[in-house]
Amino acid sequence: MKDIPDVPKEVLVDNLILLGYRGSIAHNMYIPNTDPNSVDDIDIMGVFIAPENFYIGLSQLRSANPQTIEIKKAIDGVLWDCVYYELRHFVKLLLRGNPNVLGMLWLKKNHYLMITEFGRMLLEKRDYFVTRNVYHSFVGYANDQLEKMTFCSTKGYMGEKRKKLVKKYGYDIKKGAHLIRLLTIGIEFLESGYLTVYRNPEKHAGDKHLMDIKRGGWVLEAVKDEAEKLFKVAKQAFEASKLPDEPNFNMAEALVIHILQDYLGKGEVI
Repeated sequence: MKDIPDVPKEVLVDNLILLGYRGSIAHNMYIPNTDPNSVDDIDIMGVFIAPENFYIGLSQLRSANPQTIEIKKAIDGVLWDCVYYELRHFVKLLLRGNPNVLGMLWLKKNHYLMITEFGRMLLEKRDYFVTRNVYHSFVGYANDQLEKMTFCSTKGYMGEKRKKLVKKYGYDIKKGAHLIRLLTIGIEFLESGYLTVYRNPEKHAGDKHLMDIKRGGWVLEAVKDEAEKLFKVAKQAFEASKLPDEPNFNMAEALVIHILQDYLGKGEVI
């Protein structure tokens, strides 16, 4: 893809079954670092299967194999921000309705960097995780973005460029865009059971607002007013939603067991 370098081997982990972009690239909101308003890293997410002794030995008791692996590394001037979830932990987050993790199952085809046969099983069974109760997760994440956008000064995790943008616009414009995006896709999901991760401003006027906000085109009060409206719409969508009340835990569990039995039975884990 234009402006996006290939993923370097140095930021990958072993035994991946699914790998794809997350964050601004997946959302079609990536601003290249040549742009003065860019504060975007290249974000990727993966699902891996741990070594065999993690599942049927004693290693899990010692926490020898982490369930989440985070790698942040600058290579050739590009900062890679990578997160990898062990399969069972990934599915647990899906069952909880985690917006970031759910998005991994609804990426555009060209945003997947690796899909093994086991990764495809997850994608084919994504309906197991469709539930109206994702409302609570999406609204919770949105409220977190609203608080940080509104009250953040210049936090330590920010680079100098982002700190300057906060001072320039009076709020964190990146979190402002995330806030409106989370509410928008949450409402769509409650209405349709489909998560539209990739935003298309050419088809939907509302998606154009996202990049306008991210580029500093909206004042803080306008973002807060739009969010207030969307919070109300989200509640109405939740109350009217015909989606199941809960995810299909039993089928999700059977899927994990099937994948692990098949994977481990082939002796593919080192």
